[in-house]
Amino acid sequence: MQLEVADPDKLAFITQTTLSVDDTRAVIETLKIRFPTIVGPDTKDICYATQNRQRAARELARMVDVVLVVGAPNSSNSNRLREIAAESGVPSHLIEDARALDPSWIEGAGAVGITAGASAPAELVEEVIDRLRELTEVELSVLPGVTENVRFRMPPQLAEMAG
Repeated sequence: MQLEVADPDKLAFITQTTLSVDDTRAVIETLKIRFPTIVGPDTKDICYATQNRQRAARELARMVDVVLVVGAPNSSNSNRLREIAAESGVPSHLIEDARALDPSWIEGAGAVGITAGASAPAELVEEVIDRLRELTEVELSVLPGVTENVRFRMPPQLAEMAG
């Protein structure tokens, strides 16, 4: 399908904030080739937390036999985490909570990895761990992650109002 625009010199793009740099790179490169003057956000503006979680999901999938992603079915970033783990060749399941865990998924698994979408409360992850403990012996290991210490500047208008 060909994209036709009235004035290619007045063209801009944005991306969904829950998409990582990896998810958007090919589309952005194609747009820039076709429309050299297109304007878009700096790659630093793409969600760093999403990028970190996706990288961690890839690493986790290399270490385990099954990946469970805790998150809502309508969550873009949770679905993407499950896809990334599955692309690594590991059975991967998106579950909203511990009740959604099918015991057959972990049968014969030596290691089960758990990750969560950005909006999934930590309590849901803890409940999944507790459910796993009901089903089998669990030795819990927490993998080191990236420390996220990004701070956003207050817009000047708000800073002035704040005093």
